[in-house]
Amino acid sequence: MAKSKLEYIWLDGYKPTQSLRSKTKIEADFSGNLEDCPMWSFDGSSTEQAAGGSSDCLLKPVFICPDPLRKNAFLVMCEVLNADGTAHPTNGRATIEDDDNDFWFGFEQEYFLWDTETDKPLGFPAEGFPTRPQGPYYCSVGAQNAFGRDIVEEHLDACLDAGLNVEGINAEVATGQWEFQIFAKGARDAGDQIWVARYLLERIGESYGVSINWHCKPLGDTDWNGSGMHANFSNTALRTAGNKDTYDTICQAFSPADVIKAHIDVYGADNEMRLTGKHETQSIDQFSYGVSDRGASIRIPIATVERGWKGWLEDRRPNSAADPYKVAAVIIKTVKSAEIVAA
Repeated sequence: MAKSKLEYIWLDGYKPTQSLRSKTKIEADFSGNLEDCPMWSFDGSSTEQAAGGSSDCLLKPVFICPDPLRKNAFLVMCEVLNADGTAHPTNGRATIEDDDNDFWFGFEQEYFLWDTETDKPLGFPAEGFPTRPQGPYYCSVGAQNAFGRDIVEEHLDACLDAGLNVEGINAEVATGQWEFQIFAKGARDAGDQIWVARYLLERIGESYGVSINWHCKPLGDTDWNGSGMHANFSNTALRTAGNKDTYDTICQAFSPADVIKAHIDVYGADNEMRLTGKHETQSIDQFSYGVSDRGASIRIPIATVERGWKGWLEDRRPNSAADPYKVAAVIIKTVKSAEIVAA
């Protein structure tokens, strides 16, 4: 009788930033299909999701893919439910009101590879900072510039073997900083794939003794870049507009103060440390958009203009630790409000 390892993955209740948790379930003669993944449970009192006197939380499987790191194994992304089957307050995926697959997302996930012994990025000396400032490390080649490539390459292969829609990787601006990009259609699928890719990176880092630092500004108030999760997005209106007015209308829908707050609230903790107006960011208390402007809140890619105003937008404000479920959900809501106004 064949037995499979099902790694159930979920988000805990830690604040202000949730962490990944997982545990293994063994199933005999498993089909590999999502609908055949049984519900499971865990001790929510150990993850800040329940009190000890009533600690059971449920795991509802919502996404499955092969686990490339183990034999006869699958990765199962789950939503967390209360014991009565209702969505747990920490369940960001369940808050997606409109999972419209007309919306396409391309997330650019930045992160730092972190040396657990020095408590600094890979490539940093034990004391102080690298002798050269940031710049040579972006899309770099060579042992003096690129640190941790073995981890990054192994992660890329693992994501592809798992069937995730990774579209690329590159070394980023700071020492030990990297990025991968994932494309998906719909808020839920985009979030599922980013979370599973994050999980795989964490697991691979374990084997190297390297942790993954998702904080948006792990080097603090220094002249080193923070980490973002830039959200590229489009829908039929953006992909077929053919005019600048449609783009102006949609971008302006992001500008009211209450809308800015709704977005910043889910764009990741400590974002004020990253959105300073420096290092290719707009200040957190301002909103702007512009063609090819990496210092704007929302960038209109030059390729969109060259195609006759048919393409996508890039919201540069989400940070590296943001929940992609919540980011995608609020973008869909704002874009759809703009279309109502435009109509």
